[in-house]
Amino acid sequence: MTQTTEQRSLGLLAVTTLLVSAHYGSGFILGTAEQVATVGAIGSLYAVAVGLGSIALALLARLYWQRIDPIWSLLGDRYGPFVKLGIGLMSWTSLIGIGAVQIIAVAAITQLVELPRTPTMGAIALALSLIALLPVERASWLFRGLLLLNVGVLCGALVRLHGFGQYPPTIVDFMPVAVTASPRDLIGILGSTVFLVLVDMKCQQFVVRARSLTISVWGCILSGLVLVLLAFLPTTLVFAAQKAQIAPADLPAASLIPYVLNWLGQGLGQPWGALFVLSLALPALGLGSNVIRIQTKALLDLTQREATPPNQWGFTLLNTLLALGIALHGGEIVGLIVCFYAAYLAAVWLPFTAYLLDVGQVVPFSRSTVQWALGTGAIASLSGLGLGIFAPSLVWFNSPELTILALGLGSGAIVLVAGQLVDALLPQGVQKDFKG
Repeated sequence: MTQTTEQRSLGLLAVTTLLVSAHYGSGFILGTAEQVATVGAIGSLYAVAVGLGSIALALLARLYWQRIDPIWSLLGDRYGPFVKLGIGLMSWTSLIGIGAVQIIAVAAITQLVELPRTPTMGAIALALSLIALLPVERASWLFRGLLLLNVGVLCGALVRLHGFGQYPPTIVDFMPVAVTASPRDLIGILGSTVFLVLVDMKCQQFVVRARSLTISVWGCILSGLVLVLLAFLPTTLVFAAQKAQIAPADLPAASLIPYVLNWLGQGLGQPWGALFVLSLALPALGLGSNVIRIQTKALLDLTQREATPPNQWGFTLLNTLLALGIALHGGEIVGLIVCFYAAYLAAVWLPFTAYLLDVGQVVPFSRSTVQWALGTGAIASLSGLGLGIFAPSLVWFNSPELTILALGLGSGAIVLVAGQLVDALLPQGVQKDFKG
């Protein structure tokens, strides 16, 4: 399913808003708060990495905007249907986890009102499905309103806690903390997140819809800057709440910001209290529905089905149910996000790098080499993902994301290098047969 130039209707504000909404959800906010409340300022690293990745995406904006097709089609056209299917399925799999995180984050909010967990998650999943079926142009207006409401509420909360003056120092103080971060944080969180954004189809779908290449590039840069600034809103709010000592000691870290907003609004029974807490759930609608939309596009593309309403509704329902299933299993917000990101990155980054070197006429790669590297990396990274979610005691380096990256990238790199050596040693005629 290829985009056409007639569908390029998004201006700079719309592209920037949609790229921000592709990451700024309840998982971004509550996940950052959860990490900061647990490990301190370094907990902002994931959110900052998302912004840096969005800025770096400008480097690939020309490639995506000119080629239009999603990454699985780009590589599939060059290296065969197996590569297209493999990358498409890995992208689809990674987004299941990201959608699930939005539902988990909302569950942390509903603890304040003691709503039954499973029906509440089901209701949120239904809302995500309905918004996912909206046209992108209409969704951009909705997401813009949700973003402004949420940012306004968080800023208002900082003012009420007399913590807004600490916002600039929090940004400045983050740099020395980040420099001394552990390899687990720098590689597992910062590295995997930045590189993931470069091949993230949640973002690519908006980059190619920009009216011009200039808008596409500046949309990436501006959205990244906005995300970096937004990364420190929940961080500063957590520090202000801890200084004011308004939260119970046994409160789950993921529920800290919902509790603070509920307290500032004098309870959910009051209009302001309900509005404040609701503002946390609203960004999940933007990011969660965006995830489901790109998953549906991927399945339509991979199954070569027309984008008819029954097909769109059916795949949207399937994607929503899978995300709901992972959400019901539970997990730490940022940890779950990074694990799914790492699995996709570990399988796809090497074939994508080979593609860039190939089309740039730097190093040629045969179809068979890329196919084997992708298949090996995908199996290894999914195995690591399974360990991280279902058997965390078996992970290496005390880090699920590093385990996934080591397995996927390590095995894929071995196969890619071995394939190149075989191509170099084989006679020229045999090499042509391998390249098809």
